[in-house]
Amino acid sequence: MTTFNTSREIPATPEQVFAAISDPQRLARWWGPAGFTNTFSVCEFKKGGRWSFFMHGPDGHNYPNESVFADIEPPHKVAIQHVVEPIFRLTIALAASATGTRVSWSQAFESAEVAGRVEHIVVPANEQNLDRLAAEVLRQPDGR
Repeated sequence: MTTFNTSREIPATPEQVFAAISDPQRLARWWGPAGFTNTFSVCEFKKGGRWSFFMHGPDGHNYPNESVFADIEPPHKVAIQHVVEPIFRLTIALAASATGTRVSWSQAFESAEVAGRVEHIVVPANEQNLDRLAAEVLRQPDGR
């Protein structure tokens, strides 16, 4: 298997969810697994735009990331191509649902071998990412 899929219902409109993805300040607050923070050096949220940042782990390590926003279709889809190891494409699809928005998260790795090596990290991390996205979308304007 090279692709990991998960989804989540968020009680907000697709536009509200998309806003939490497209705004670099908000994206920096929720991106990554639980306990991680981010420092963005470049976040060009446009098709073909670069995204360069460090994820700061709770273990004190800094993890460099380089990606390209491969496709953006407001407010329905964002595809991110991670261009350094491990190579993968993340597609986030947003669809209106009876309770708000269904967020579909699909992370496709270039190599089945790499996917197998990182599965134990990626599967829970993707769930934590969606937890953090939902919290950001539902966050009150005063930061609560």
